[in-house]
Amino acid sequence: MNAPLTSENRLGAYLRDRRARLDPIALGFAGARRRTPGLRREEVAQRAHISATWYTWLEQGRGGAPSADVLDRIARALMLTDVEREHLFLLGLGRAPEPRYRETLDVSPRLQRVLDALDPSPAMIKTLTWDVVAWNRAATVVFGDYGAAAPEDRNILRRIFRHPRSRAANFDWAAVARFVVAAFRVDVARAGAGAEAAAAALVEELSRSSPEFAALWAANDVGDHHGGVKRLRHPLLGEVAFEYSAFAVDGRPDLGMIVYNPMQAGTVAQLGKLIDQTDR
Repeated sequence: MNAPLTSENRLGAYLRDRRARLDPIALGFAGARRRTPGLRREEVAQRAHISATWYTWLEQGRGGAPSADVLDRIARALMLTDVEREHLFLLGLGRAPEPRYRETLDVSPRLQRVLDALDPSPAMIKTLTWDVVAWNRAATVVFGDYGAAAPEDRNILRRIFRHPRSRAANFDWAAVARFVVAAFRVDVARAGAGAEAAAAALVEELSRSSPEFAALWAANDVGDHHGGVKRLRHPLLGEVAFEYSAFAVDGRPDLGMIVYNPMQAGTVAQLGKLIDQTDR
């Protein structure tokens, strides 16, 4: 009778499978007299800087749940991709790992094509520290030309608290600012240790330059930004409203996409005309 398929058994099977796929010679180990393909258990343990006994127990479904640090070491030792690393954490801890913070300045052509296909709905991709790294033509028309701005000026919080145009464009700016800071605090917490330095530097900078930001940050409010309504005063479109939704980017937990759908039928046609004008 087969043993029940527990999470420990699934973790062990996954580790054995990944271990068998590695080339010991390419990783500096002797290749002679191996009864099975791949690395030996003690070699994985050596690369992960953990005890061979503990690693063996993990493969055998014993020893309890490993820590996130141990799983991270094993993921590096087994040379797992981001997707494989996430699967390892789901098997070992029942949750995904913390996102890996990257100082991303661009996105893949595939993601840019997704944004472009959403015209005339403004859409953008931001990092965990709220730097806008990609956008479509409609976003340029509605929110300004990110391409003409210096990279540090593409940060959403800097625009909200430093740019007079942003303050004037947003209906009830105080409510928008409070919401943005509360949502940013949640994103920073989700980002984990990797983003702490970048987030701390941004918070310190904005706290010095904006008393309003400093007060909102000190309030310790938290909130999410999955969706809502954004109302703007636009120099060409007039008063407009957008329903917005936020989406995770599959395979890139350090990025998020925001799409703004016009709520008035006439806004779609107006945006289309303005986009055509900017293309000329």
